[in-house]
Amino acid sequence: MDYKKTLADSTTTTRDLRNFDVTTGNIYESITIISKRANQISSEIKEELTSKLAEFASTSDNLEEIFENREQIEISRFYERLPKPSLIAIQEFFDGKIYHRNPNVEKQ
Repeated sequence: MDYKKTLADSTTTTRDLRNFDVTTGNIYESITIISKRANQISSEIKEELTSKLAEFASTSDNLEEIFENREQIEISRFYERLPKPSLIAIQEFFDGKIYHRNPNVEKQ
């Protein structure tokens, strides 16, 4: 997924907890769904960042190269400016973009 074009807030905002139980009927179940999705998003972003920064890895330890590598610094700054994975997950949850199911409810 392209997290660069997300409409999630980049800063934390106060939310009403009563809005979280609209789709599941249980606030805690909704929070669990959001937290699992946030973990998925976090690992995807980390893998993407690691693969981009691996291109700049060098075998020699030269301090001049570390400070002069502007491209690596720009990539890191870009990922630091992205919204936090929890904020992206909350936005996806409210937009209905997260698929979830409860196997206990399906058995009954």
